[in-house]
Amino acid sequence: MDGIILGLLIPLVGTIIGSSFVFFMKDEMSPLVQKILLGFASGVMIAASVWSLLIPSINFVDDAEGFMQVMPAAVGFLAGMGFLLLIDRITPHLHLGDPNPEGPESKLSRTTMLSLAVTIHNLPEGMAVGVVLGTAISGGAEISIAAALAMSIGIAIQNIPEGAIISMPVRAAGNSRWRSFLIGGLSGIVEPIGAILVIMLTAWLTPVVPYMLAFAAGAMIYVVIEELIPEASQGEHSNVSTIGFALGFVLMMILDVVLG
Repeated sequence: MDGIILGLLIPLVGTIIGSSFVFFMKDEMSPLVQKILLGFASGVMIAASVWSLLIPSINFVDDAEGFMQVMPAAVGFLAGMGFLLLIDRITPHLHLGDPNPEGPESKLSRTTMLSLAVTIHNLPEGMAVGVVLGTAISGGAEISIAAALAMSIGIAIQNIPEGAIISMPVRAAGNSRWRSFLIGGLSGIVEPIGAILVIMLTAWLTPVVPYMLAFAAGAMIYVVIEELIPEASQGEHSNVSTIGFALGFVLMMILDVVLG
């Protein structure tokens, strides 16, 4: 039980730590640092999607061969991408560095729409932690509690720069440091909530676990492709985001293999 609670809370702690940077840094984060952090977060999420979600999803179906073994992973992955695409289309939100909001027209403030964009981003991360923890609890796909904690630690590590990336623009928009910290920290609350809901579903719906693992992977990769990589590639210093990606990818890969 202690391991489950830790797995749920560790990612949120990462977001809170990152959001606290608003107390120690200037009002705006330099583009160089921002691109490194965006690249790092992308690398962690891609590696987690492959090693912690897609591969276990395929291995879960050990009584089938060929296409039938990989079919649940393929269907779940596409469903996850489609789900995030739908959420992206029906929710008014604002991406970092983009002056034009996306989704339906809204009178919401820019700060609120930026927070909604981050919530969309954090939702698949919470789902990923939840489905891995839920699968570990049920003993499926050879996922241990240690492997689930490795997933939580990896998400928490990428949440640290993410928390800073959220709170700093909110501060630059004219909000106080405490308000910016609270908005950044609370943006991560969707992760443990989403994780708990997915754990409950995993416990009841064991046959669809491979679909759920791949669903979380598809949702995470959608966020990387639609949001993180474009933001990391804009303007100058795009090469440093590539370096950040490589570091994040390797770190998450090591965490999954060593702790899993």
